[in-house]
Amino acid sequence: MKRRILALLAAGCLVTGLAGATAVQAEESAVEAAETVSGAESTDSEAEEETVSKDIKVWVSEETKAFTEEKIKAFLEGNDALADYTVTVEAVNELDAPKKMRADVENGADIYTFPQDELATLVAAEALTPAGDTSGWVIEQNDEGAVNAATIADTIYAYPMTADNGYFLYYDKSVILDTSTLEGILADCEGAGKTFYFELTGGWYQTAFFFATGCDAVYGTDLNGKFTSANFTYASDEGLEALKGLIALSNSPAFRNGSSIKDAKDCAAIVDGTWDSAAAKEYFGDNYACSMLPSFGVDGIDYQMSGFGGFKLLGIKPQTDPERLAAIRAIAQYLTGTDVQLARFLAVGWGPSNKAAQDSDEVQADPAISALTDQLSFSIPQTQYPTAFWDQCESLGELILSGALNDSSDDDLRGVLQDFQDNCAAMAK
Repeated sequence: MKRRILALLAAGCLVTGLAGATAVQAEESAVEAAETVSGAESTDSEAEEETVSKDIKVWVSEETKAFTEEKIKAFLEGNDALADYTVTVEAVNELDAPKKMRADVENGADIYTFPQDELATLVAAEALTPAGDTSGWVIEQNDEGAVNAATIADTIYAYPMTADNGYFLYYDKSVILDTSTLEGILADCEGAGKTFYFELTGGWYQTAFFFATGCDAVYGTDLNGKFTSANFTYASDEGLEALKGLIALSNSPAFRNGSSIKDAKDCAAIVDGTWDSAAAKEYFGDNYACSMLPSFGVDGIDYQMSGFGGFKLLGIKPQTDPERLAAIRAIAQYLTGTDVQLARFLAVGWGPSNKAAQDSDEVQADPAISALTDQLSFSIPQTQYPTAFWDQCESLGELILSGALNDSSDDDLRGVLQDFQDNCAAMAK
């Protein structure tokens, strides 16, 4: 009986943070979760109950360790249902956590953070348990890009934490009067004798054009991270349009190749990320402004610039005890809910994936995060890519910059794209 009461209380914790949910919906979710846990109780022996660990291990970056400890302590103190649990927070950064989990799932963290490009290998390693009946909450709470980053084959495997790794437009608002089109931005720069920076030789940035026109560039990997397949459609009508857009950009007198405002000269606009926000504020001064990326036109058709987007996710390793899983899910939901995402943004500057946090006055007042949030709705979550892929992209960019493609026929440009695509596909053999 004691366990059934505890299960009901634990299930209740799962729905306390459901922003926007009605009281009826919250009660139904609690009942369903309680039935799941209570049903499992009848098959558990007293001996098995004795062996269920009440210790929960959490891995987060050193940057957020103290913050996470403080928040979890407050959460546990406010939830009697979790009074028997002890949570230990350890500093393991997002890049190292996936490697550690794949190497030893059993002794890995119960809850851990990781970048979205590691999702597939962690699922293959059986280091993640699906969000299950909390999937609806994940969808309701987070923006579409973040939800997609946590999803494989229509199954949500993680809880989005951030939506803050990508690129957008910093610009001088005294020079750039309209940021909606690339052609307009370049015209304003040319008219003022100013420059526009875009890293044309960088594969990460080139996708802003290729993804915009509908191209695919995806690698598949096995459990060990070996590249086993490649789905590229650059050698296509869509790829041709993107390549023409890049060539046109390279021929503008205002164009400069680069993505660091710290190295820019006479700049009125640059495609860059949040990591350079302080430098951009200093560079543009009172005329500092930010915007999502513009559209670009090719052969009478406009394409909204896209590109890669990056997200941090919170994962839960598989659990054998339903009640323990319910407790861990409650903590995961809390750490990725509106209040904590907003508090984390204010504490360390991580841009939230939570929609309510994104709409808050605090986040909206940050021009860079606000612009990136708008842009990420048009971006594609980055997966894993071979090092040689980025080298191939650099070679394509250098070819464009050389001017060698300026007078090329469509057939010649298709040949360039076919060579690029073949070389990329060969990396997965």
